[in-house]
Amino acid sequence: MAEPEFTAMGVRIGKGLRSLTRAGQVRISDGRVELLTSYGSEIDSAPVRAVRASKPWFASADRALADLDGTRYRLTLGGRDPSSGEPGPPAARRFIEAVRRAAGRG
Repeated sequence: MAEPEFTAMGVRIGKGLRSLTRAGQVRISDGRVELLTSYGSEIDSAPVRAVRASKPWFASADRALADLDGTRYRLTLGGRDPSSGEPGPPAARRFIEAVRRAAGRG
């Protein structure tokens, strides 16, 4: 199994007005985007080419929207990458850039 291109832990994942998990995980690996619960169960996954990631208007820097095969999820990512432990650009922006890179869109 290849090293994941992007991993964020402690992610709040919601669908509509409903919260699915408060400590989930978002992972981009092997050409797929996966949303996982805090226990590692899969909420949803899709090929990276079928995923649209964007930043909602008037939202804080730690929020992103992910559309996986037509299902929209609200993501609240932490301010920094837990694996490196160093501050950097907001995790939401890194997630959006990672989806675009993995899909070959930029």
